[in-house]
Amino acid sequence: MDDAVKVLMEKGVLDAAGAEKVRVATKTMPLEDAIRQVAPEDAALRVLAAYYDLPYVELGEFTAPKDFLQRFPAKVLLAHHLLPMSEENGAVVVATCRVFDTAGLDELRLATGREMRPALAPLSEIDLCIKRLLGIGADTLQSMENENEGGIKVLDEENDDLDLTVAAEDASIIRFVNQVLAEALELQATDVHVEPFENALRVRYRIDGMLQEASIPPEVRHYQAAIVSRLKILSHLDIAEKRLPQDGRIRVKVAGREIDLRVSVIPMIHGEAVVLRILDRGDALLGMEHLGMSARDRKVFHRVLELPHGIVLVTGPTGSGKTTTLYAALSRINSIDQKIVTIEDPVEYQLAGINQIQVSTKTGLTFGAGLRAILRHDPDVVLIGEIRDRETAEIAVQASLTGHLVFSTLHTNDAPSATTRLIDMGIEPYLVASSLEMVLAQRLVRVICKHCKEEMPSADLEALRAEYGAEVPDVVYRGRGCRNCMGTGYRGRQGVFELMHVSEDIRALILDRASSGKIRRVAVQEGMSSLRGDGWRLVREGRTTIEEVVRATKNEDPGSAQAERDNAARLPEIAIANG
Repeated sequence: MDDAVKVLMEKGVLDAAGAEKVRVATKTMPLEDAIRQVAPEDAALRVLAAYYDLPYVELGEFTAPKDFLQRFPAKVLLAHHLLPMSEENGAVVVATCRVFDTAGLDELRLATGREMRPALAPLSEIDLCIKRLLGIGADTLQSMENENEGGIKVLDEENDDLDLTVAAEDASIIRFVNQVLAEALELQATDVHVEPFENALRVRYRIDGMLQEASIPPEVRHYQAAIVSRLKILSHLDIAEKRLPQDGRIRVKVAGREIDLRVSVIPMIHGEAVVLRILDRGDALLGMEHLGMSARDRKVFHRVLELPHGIVLVTGPTGSGKTTTLYAALSRINSIDQKIVTIEDPVEYQLAGINQIQVSTKTGLTFGAGLRAILRHDPDVVLIGEIRDRETAEIAVQASLTGHLVFSTLHTNDAPSATTRLIDMGIEPYLVASSLEMVLAQRLVRVICKHCKEEMPSADLEALRAEYGAEVPDVVYRGRGCRNCMGTGYRGRQGVFELMHVSEDIRALILDRASSGKIRRVAVQEGMSSLRGDGWRLVREGRTTIEEVVRATKNEDPGSAQAERDNAARLPEIAIANG
């Protein structure tokens, strides 16, 4: 080992301080783990491979036949970070990140009776390949299959509830469910979808707003009912009920962070499907400065937050970040001299110093009933999770007119449509005009991965200019795709906003029941940027791509070249619709 440290120093991989840290650390851990803490692993392994005359392999998108990998115990491969790659002259070439620790190779040799020939590769690349080729929980599923070979009956939907309860508490089922949840948290997924089909069970993660299929062994379909029952037990749901939808919640703690999982179970034709919404409480506690608004929008928003009364609406589809924006606003005005009460369904994040109410239809605590009770608690600020009906809208308006600042969300496609939506709910135009102060529409676009960000070639840039015209900036960036972003070119998300401040001119239009199009034109003249326009701002700043902005937003700027093309493309649809 001293020779290894010495050669790493000679090649410049370790300096004197790093070498000393490695020598101290090797008293409690393997040499390779100690090196990984102070130096780039790939550089160190290349030097060691050359010194000890071992091959170094670039795994990248390495693939191997599944029947070849199934010859080796998955438990050993995962525990020792080993990846069998090929057979050469009767020996198996195995990628490993360890030079001196051969315990894993010895276990494979005993299990298979074959000679093992090591090749060095970074630990992270080995683990990624194993996970991609074998699937999540491969060791667990392999052990369960071995148990079933001994005559154990495979559980399915036809088994009785007692059998499913026992199966759900089986150590292998528990371990597999934990592995799926751990993978989702590691990938920073927002949702986990467990979907049953006739001959397969599919698991997908929603990462940065896009669904990506998880790699799981096909044998997992045999344990579908037991897996669903395990999730029901964790969510405190009725495992005997398989005909009706159920909702529950799981609370877990990971690395000191509290994670809430909202669970929804719905019966499908091939079994029960489960969706888990992952809510990391730490993610919501962001300040206004982290939302990424333009200087104009941030200034208007801050000014509105200082008002003593009125309604502030945030609009957009499910999963567009509305709750995060509202919590950021509440965090800014949360102080000892302000009483803030929220009523939500469900309470997604708990905020210190703020009174939060959970809606419960079972006990009769609806938005309407809760709001009436809230107003008797003398609040300064009220947050309503969502305005869904006329009753909730009327109470929100009355609360704002009696001296309360009211925040809420509404499902509309853009900011101007919020005014017409409230009127359609049955709220009188004069009440909307006098109470509404600001509407913020928003969407989420994916951010270019900082690890593989690159400038777009001039040829591709010219193609974009031909399609989108002068809006395309001189320099456009994109993500090449790397292991940090799972080859997508994107990592993380950013909001794009359309902020409409309700001015006197807009109030007059609301009183006249003007269309959302007329209100939009006046709002744009007063400085409002459309969702698409705010997206172009992020493109100019090099934070996202044109394709991502076009995917997430609609062109609302009348007269623009792109709007004309969109309208031309829709002419056949309009003609058909008109008969």
